Amino acid sequence: MGGLNCAVLPHSPPALLVLLLSCVFGLSLGTELSFVTCGSVIKLLNIKHNVRLHSHDVRYGSGSGQQSVTGVTAVEDSNSYWSVRGTSDTWCHRGTPVKCGQTIRLTHVNTGRNLHSHYFASPLSSNQEVSAFGDEGEGDHLDEWTVQCGGSVWKREEAVRFRHKATDALLSVTGEQYGRPIHGQREVHAMSGPSQHSLWKTMEGIFMKPSEIPLGSRDYSHQHTEF
Repeated sequence: MGGLNCAVLPHSPPALLVLLLSCVFGLSLGTELSFVTCGSVIKLLNIKHNVRLHSHDVRYGSGSGQQSVTGVTAVEDSNSYWSVRGTSDTWCHRGTPVKCGQTIRLTHVNTGRNLHSHYFASPLSSNQEVSAFGDEGEGDHLDEWTVQCGGSVWKREEAVRFRHKATDALLSVTGEQYGRPIHGQREVHAMSGPSQHSLWKTMEGIFMKPSEIPLGSRDYSHQHTEF
């Protein structure tokens, strides 16, 4: 798992710029850190189904009609990077460990929309729809997720769950596959009860230490020192 593979870079900005500059100029990736920190840019793997949390500028044809969120098997896809941020009223200072029980936002790096859920039905399983919502990292209270883990902080090697704060549902994958235009991608949705389908693990990424800023990334906050 773990660090950035400079031989396999994404092909679209801004993720390409972030990671290319990290390789060329030697930005520390925080690979020695054992925990996830605020401001980090990460990929999340659903352990049961071996797919990474993913989004793209493709909207649902039903439900909310918002940007779709799926699971993909591809390791290198730049559309699977998410930025770990605080909520609209609780700052998440860049480089500080994310605590178990802390509420965060996950912002899709390539589109600037936040992981989001609401009471619309998901298109394949009719569970609770999960979408990407907002503009340049600003959405609403339905973008907030609480990190559920076993210790004091979110450890990179640990299986964790993400509970949607407003609806109390858990980010999940149960294996349903889409057809065209996103053939083979898995449905991501939210479910009320915990199960193996709702366990996630941190994979590739740039893990910020307190003094580090991800070069070339968009700062979605209005402060220069916080996400």
